[in-house]
Amino acid sequence: MDDRTGHRTVPASPRRPDRAVGHRYGNRPTMKDVAARAGVGLKTVSRVVNGEPGVTPETEHRVQEAIDALGFRRNDSARVLRKGRTASIGLVLEDLADPFYGPLSRAVEEVARAHGALLINGSSAEDPDREQELVLALCARRVDGLVVIPAGDDHRYLEPELKAGVATVFVDRPAGRIDADVVLSDNFGGARDGVAHLIAHGHRRIGFIGDMPRIHTAAERLRGYRAAMEDAGIPVEESWMSLGVTGPERVRRAAEEMLYRPHPVTAVLAGNNRVTVTVIRVLAEHDRRVALVGFDDIELADLLQPGVTVVAQDAAALGRTAAERLFRQLDGSLLTPERIELSTRLIARGSGELPPEG
Repeated sequence: MDDRTGHRTVPASPRRPDRAVGHRYGNRPTMKDVAARAGVGLKTVSRVVNGEPGVTPETEHRVQEAIDALGFRRNDSARVLRKGRTASIGLVLEDLADPFYGPLSRAVEEVARAHGALLINGSSAEDPDREQELVLALCARRVDGLVVIPAGDDHRYLEPELKAGVATVFVDRPAGRIDADVVLSDNFGGARDGVAHLIAHGHRRIGFIGDMPRIHTAAERLRGYRAAMEDAGIPVEESWMSLGVTGPERVRRAAEEMLYRPHPVTAVLAGNNRVTVTVIRVLAEHDRRVALVGFDDIELADLLQPGVTVVAQDAAALGRTAAERLFRQLDGSLLTPERIELSTRLIARGSGELPPEG
């Protein structure tokens, strides 16, 4: 019908008959509501909800119809108190947006799902205080275990949680000042292999652009770079090395300083995937041929011209190994913390095989 303003009005839809009178958002249906609708006792509903025997098929069907109609969901709080487990684990990453952590996070989630557990994750943004805040918040929510990529180098704040039985595995970087399981890539060996590969293709003036030196992976990759140069008897100039934040501005500045000096480098080892992407952009603007090996694989690396040679980590294997170790802790089959180191793999695609000009 039309009102006096000329607007058409539509009658309100009738109330759905199955919706309980007085039901409001935030007031979830209970087992008592289910029992009343199905015309059974509370214990019968409990048996159906928890998959216990002692209920006839006809009664179970009637209870299930009531559950579906009311939208009932089991409240696991009481079960948590009885069993001491929440069937959930926490994952603290550096940055959820970093492509490296996608396969790692997915692998942890798959292992958790196989064990009937929920994964809760968050980003520390490379901030030790934020890391501690996230870890303790997850512990306050009674997660059974933690997989942590640490931002800080002092994890004594976790000691009370470890003593309370929170299973914990560190991944990608070791814990600081506590004994804990850790799963790492061979950062030292991978960087050494990448630089040795450049040396084998004739390079002597090789630059290294890495992350902040306090970060374990950055320090180990720098150590691998130095070891390869020393093995080849090549003195390293300080101007060939640059460590710091991996934002595009800082990395671009470092790359340009190495490339536009009177005696420029002829090759670069990029310390992680973010550094690699920025160096590729700088090289695209450069009028000289410069060899490049990146640490960590990047998307579309094989489609560029030339393809990008990388030292690849298996991020999924890191996550899977850490999560499997976590659930072995929860099962009580692990007693002594261990350090597990996974191999890297050099993938030659063209950019690391370019010879030096001249």
